[in-house]
Amino acid sequence: MNMPTKTLQPEQGEFRLSTRKQPFNLLRWFSLISMAVIGTVAVALGAVSTRFVITESVQRDALLTSQFIQAIASAEVRHVSIPHVRTMGELLDPRQDKNFPDVDPMARASARGEFLDHIAHLPDVILANIYSPDRMVIWSTNPALMGTTIHADEDLDNAFNFKIPVSASYHDVDKARMEQKFVIPPEYIFIENYIPLFDAEGNNVTAMVEIYKEPADLIDRMERGLVLIWLATAMGGGLIYLGLYWIVRRAAILLAEQQKQLITNETFVALGEMSSAVAHSLRNPLATIRSSAELALEFDSGPAHKNIKDIIGQVDRMSKWVRELLLSLRPLNDEAEPVNLVAALHDSLMAFEHQIAKARVQVVFNPTQTPMVMSQHVQLTQILNSLLANAVEAMDNGGTLTITLEPVDSHGVCAELKDTGKGMNEEQRTMAFRPFFTTKQGGLGVGLVLVKRIMERFGGSVALDSREGEGTTVRLSFKLIP
Repeated sequence: MNMPTKTLQPEQGEFRLSTRKQPFNLLRWFSLISMAVIGTVAVALGAVSTRFVITESVQRDALLTSQFIQAIASAEVRHVSIPHVRTMGELLDPRQDKNFPDVDPMARASARGEFLDHIAHLPDVILANIYSPDRMVIWSTNPALMGTTIHADEDLDNAFNFKIPVSASYHDVDKARMEQKFVIPPEYIFIENYIPLFDAEGNNVTAMVEIYKEPADLIDRMERGLVLIWLATAMGGGLIYLGLYWIVRRAAILLAEQQKQLITNETFVALGEMSSAVAHSLRNPLATIRSSAELALEFDSGPAHKNIKDIIGQVDRMSKWVRELLLSLRPLNDEAEPVNLVAALHDSLMAFEHQIAKARVQVVFNPTQTPMVMSQHVQLTQILNSLLANAVEAMDNGGTLTITLEPVDSHGVCAELKDTGKGMNEEQRTMAFRPFFTTKQGGLGVGLVLVKRIMERFGGSVALDSREGEGTTVRLSFKLIP
């Protein structure tokens, strides 16, 4: 009976692990959402702008065409001395000639002919029709349309009913419309204009002029305008996206760094609380063990003498670990002060003079400058002592330690410590600055961690480069005193 229960528990645990919530990826979601939003807005603005340009261009062309045709109509009536009570709209329909006995037939024919000739030779015109109020084509540049009555043409009806010019633009010929029978078919876009002509009182539409135009210059200008609109829209949307992406990317990097630092700080706090408790608890027992061993050493010079010395040595090593652990976990709140970097290096080399000579290490250090750097004397000494100890221990069979100073820029200097010791492999280099990681037997693994914390505390940085069997190079970058 217990077997099914034991089998279900791992499966449930696996299900919980597989459905664990992934961290929110700010940059990815911003990229997708912002691209969609900016793209939609850019396309909408481009479409509205395009529509506005086309509509305004067509309306403007229609207005100019209407004014031009009405001006020609008035001019031709005056030119043949027809009484002002008659207008060109009243004279265009031959069926109405008998209704105007006061108008000279020759003058009427001359005015009509001149007006129609002007209409036929207007620039960019591909078809021109003139309608009477009963919707019949009384004249056209396409003779096949003359005498045809047009029914159910909404634009034509609107022009007659509302007594206003009506215009529209087309890309393709509408074969269902009887009046769109072109002698010369349009190539791209063409414009249709309905222009009303009125009677002498201006109350009734006596004729309707329909002009189909394919204005090459206007179309070319419209195309250039549309290209500029879409180009500007695309560039504007792209610049906005890139600007926002850069800001959010910077914010995401800062958030990631702050989150990483927060995790590190929390880890240090937890380790500090635990390590401090353990270290303080070990201090007194270690002191007691050492005191007892020293006392036993005074009274025993026999076979146990060597073992007692080993006890004292191990206790000293453990005490050193405790001191290093407490030091690495201590808050760094000291204020920066000017420190002579060359003098600090000389002091540390003098302190390790015995170990350096014992390990047969040759030191090369010939400074040409004595820069004053931003640090704290005690902590800088601690950094240099830790790095020198690592270098000497890495060259247990002798070698060369080279120390150089190089200016980084006008505000910084780099101290480089290069040894010819054992070096580290790639995995060890990656783990070098992690707490409690060490490649030395008997090491605690807090030396480089402390070096990194102190350098960053005073605005500097530390970098490490190492090759297994070739040695290790540590670069300390300091800020100079202004």
